[in-house]
Amino acid sequence: MKLLKIIIFYLFFSFLIFHLTGTTGLASNFNRQYTISGKTMGTLYTIKFISRKKEPLSLWKLKVDTRLKEVNKKLSMYDPKSELSLFNHQKISDPVHISSDFYTILLTAEKLYRLTDGSWDGTVKPLVDLWGFGTKKRITQIPEADKITLALSKTGFDHIHIKKPKMIYKTSDVTLDLGSIAKGYGVDAIAALFTSSGIHDILVEIGGELYASGKNKKGEYWSVGISRPDKQFASQGLYKIVRLNNQALATSGNYRNFFEINGKTFSHIIDPKTGFPVDNQIISASVISKDCTFADGLATALMVMDVQEAIKLVNSLERTECLIIQKKEQKLVSHMSEKFDAFVVK
Repeated sequence: MKLLKIIIFYLFFSFLIFHLTGTTGLASNFNRQYTISGKTMGTLYTIKFISRKKEPLSLWKLKVDTRLKEVNKKLSMYDPKSELSLFNHQKISDPVHISSDFYTILLTAEKLYRLTDGSWDGTVKPLVDLWGFGTKKRITQIPEADKITLALSKTGFDHIHIKKPKMIYKTSDVTLDLGSIAKGYGVDAIAALFTSSGIHDILVEIGGELYASGKNKKGEYWSVGISRPDKQFASQGLYKIVRLNNQALATSGNYRNFFEINGKTFSHIIDPKTGFPVDNQIISASVISKDCTFADGLATALMVMDVQEAIKLVNSLERTECLIIQKKEQKLVSHMSEKFDAFVVK
């Protein structure tokens, strides 16, 4: 009798957890939508997918967490043993072999640097640290001009050279900070994990960056929201809802990570050319593109660029659209690329 009670309790508990989290139990023979969630990269992730496979969702959770740990082990700035951290301490002109993950994300980083004429630069770590947004403590006063100049002298992605097969070296004392594309790369890695297993109806989201493939349980393309950029509220509500079809969406904004000194607000997004936080009235930039790594980095670059130049750049790119939001006289002003409105759910 006691054993029977334990079995009944276990079955009930498993049933309850399955319906609350979607991370345990067996998938049925019918197409059903499931959800996996957890923590990674200092934020949260959520994955929704549709499958007919009789595979425990707990196993999928294990696969996802294992893959994300692999990515984080390569790209974390906070892990002194990560591949990125080891490269930052690498001697100048000393070539090293790198992993497939590190190699792949660096190719996108190089592309973003060239494409945006340096508005996105993966070597801004000295500046990010100087302004208190990196691995150093928050600051209480504006950095002195000579310190900014010194930090600028230690930047420039053109000092990093990527060679085949999977080799990298630097010709100056630069250090990498890939925080602005790491979450996007994590999204792409998890999306690939599912699609390579034959599951194509998925929505992968890590800290607000996401990729959508196939359709949801209603047989419709996935609809996702772009937050209303507002510093006054922790939950801003939605500014736009867009529908995606095998595309990524990434948003960069200065309304969550900032500080104030003497009444002036300083954003965590640093202009790699001036060494100062951006101050151009742009408060949010969202990018739709074919992969999330690229969308993530480009969204950051658009925060730095002149609005018209940013729109011109995006209009020149294939399968890429953007929404840039400025705040002028307490009003939100939208700037869209040519075809962005086609994705907006009316």
